[in-house]
Amino acid sequence: MKKKLFKVLCIISVMYFITTGFSSWKKVTVVYNVPNENAITTVNPIAVFENDTDILKPFIGKSFIGFKEAVGFKESQGKYNRINTFGYLGKYQFGKSTLERFKIYDTALFLKDAKLQENAFAALCAVNKWILIRDIKRSVGKRINGIRITESGILAAAHLAGAGSVKKYLRSNGEFQFSDAYGTTIENYMRKFAGYDTSIVEANKRPRL
Repeated sequence: MKKKLFKVLCIISVMYFITTGFSSWKKVTVVYNVPNENAITTVNPIAVFENDTDILKPFIGKSFIGFKEAVGFKESQGKYNRINTFGYLGKYQFGKSTLERFKIYDTALFLKDAKLQENAFAALCAVNKWILIRDIKRSVGKRINGIRITESGILAAAHLAGAGSVKKYLRSNGEFQFSDAYGTTIENYMRKFAGYDTSIVEANKRPRL
């Protein structure tokens, strides 16, 4: 009798452990820490709101990864398959002529290939840095029309308006103005994307994808 009772108690104990164990696993909350605005300490939660869209987006600090993800979110909300009303393509909203510079002609394939889009963005940053390297050296640290000029702001503005337009803006001390079809200006991007660490980008006239 005692042996049977002992076995029953053992079975009940095992069942209780299994039941409570699995139920506790279901309640586990995974929390990730990501860099703050200075990429030094960590913050929680892992997302912030984008003011101009009120959409929750990841915040991953001021590194180059943070820079490209912020640009990608601004351009397309980070969607690789996005085509806008003017025919600009992908996460970073490339024009067809820019893609052809990198020998990318199949736009349908481009929209499906996330790695190709990331490589194309990095390559464009390298080209723009090569074109603007003297202006970057002359202008970083200055203020133009109240905007603090940074390398990342220059590269972001070049992505929006082209390196030639950014060069005119910097050399005219802000007198030359440019806006895209949606009304976004060089100064919008100079301000919005200031202060990221883009030192990893190497100036290159002919980067490889």
